[in-house]
Amino acid sequence: MNPSSPLAKDTRTERDALGDMEIPADAFYGIHTARAMNNFAVSGRPVNQQLIQALVLVKKAAAQVNGEQKRLPAHRAAAIINACDELLARRYQNMFTVDALQGGAGTSTHMNVNEVIANLAIVQLGGQPGQYELVHPLDDVNCCQSTNDVYPTALRIAAIRLLRPLCDAMSSLQEALQHKEMEYADLLKLGRTQLMDALPMMAGQGFGAYAKAIARDRWRLYKAEERLREIPIGGTAIGTGMNAPRAYSYRMVEKLADETGLGLCRSDHPMDPIQNMDVFVEVSGLLKSAAVNLLKISGDFRLLASGPFGGIGEYTLPPVQAGSSIMPGKVNPVMAEMAGLTAMRVMAEDAAITMAAASGQLELNAFLPLISESLLESLHILSNAVQLFTERCVRGLVVHEERCSANLRNSAVMASALVAELGYDEAASIASAAIAQGRTPEDIAEERGLLTRSRIEQLCHPYTVTKPGIPGQEEGTHHGNE
Repeated sequence: MNPSSPLAKDTRTERDALGDMEIPADAFYGIHTARAMNNFAVSGRPVNQQLIQALVLVKKAAAQVNGEQKRLPAHRAAAIINACDELLARRYQNMFTVDALQGGAGTSTHMNVNEVIANLAIVQLGGQPGQYELVHPLDDVNCCQSTNDVYPTALRIAAIRLLRPLCDAMSSLQEALQHKEMEYADLLKLGRTQLMDALPMMAGQGFGAYAKAIARDRWRLYKAEERLREIPIGGTAIGTGMNAPRAYSYRMVEKLADETGLGLCRSDHPMDPIQNMDVFVEVSGLLKSAAVNLLKISGDFRLLASGPFGGIGEYTLPPVQAGSSIMPGKVNPVMAEMAGLTAMRVMAEDAAITMAAASGQLELNAFLPLISESLLESLHILSNAVQLFTERCVRGLVVHEERCSANLRNSAVMASALVAELGYDEAASIASAAIAQGRTPEDIAEERGLLTRSRIEQLCHPYTVTKPGIPGQEEGTHHGNE
């Protein structure tokens, strides 16, 4: 509504059990929202819009079902449905004013939605905001409902809607890593354990290991949707279903499943998903697992790209912006850093979700707004971070063959390929001499007359040292020291 519209005055008076309160005349929220705005001025962040949209969707379905089943007059149900459609088109988002961090198990968010829908419907029927005899936020918009069944139902819908893009982003990351696996399948480099030289490997093998980890995350997240499909709508306040006819409950599940296409189903014991939040902990735990892998991979990229001349310098990450205000030409691995810090944030949100879920008491969890804010935030930022990391870092990553060859050549790791032929002690002696003299183990072994050059080349062939088996031996045979 435009502030210049012909309203009777600049404010309107609304009342509840606590007394009267002045509300801006052009506001579509009401007294319950206004009280919450004063009480919960905490973060300055409004409730996640994905949750608001899901709540509105539940309200639309309820108006449809209550209209069909004659609990609402047709004109009132139609006005509520039209108001919901306005909100689902992302209009009047500024009317959802309650802070994300709020007490009350989500009641303030729920009432904010009820009041905005009611006042929009009132205006459509020719009234002015606050004329609740036309459409009442509780008697009509909230008919057969409670915060305690509507809010967790909406949260599940919102979470699934955010989970699917994350699964797509993980799929793209897996594909990009597999492409690098094939691209560098024949590039020999130095493998490291505990940051120290270890064994030779193909660069592609490293990318393949990353891809396998992401594939596990992708599958786990895909399956997580099944945990979120069971909704408690119709359970009302504590899951017993008082004030919600059985026919309403079943029809609501059908309506929401059709509207969302998410395969939603009715909980066979609504008291469970109303009071127990372990499903959200489980989903958050899977997000944390994905974040762990993302942090590990992005950290490896930063390490292998370090330098480029004073560090390892085997990778070059795509340059996307200047890296310093005082050091000209410096380019930092900012996309890998972004992925890493986002992963850290998801891990922190998981801790909050865990504590909030464990702090529920008896038939309700008062900390559901924190669970909602943290879970939806994690889904959103992880999806965006993975997508950006894939497109602006992984796909453009280059492995430098010359640097990889130099690092491998300057190490003594090829001594490991001589163990089966010469024994561990002799190979260790060769490695020590190679390090002390700045030479290769191959040269030391030949100089000592322990092996011929042709045998050394056979033992240290790139394809021999980067696959299962004992260098220089066929499967099922044994040579060398007994």
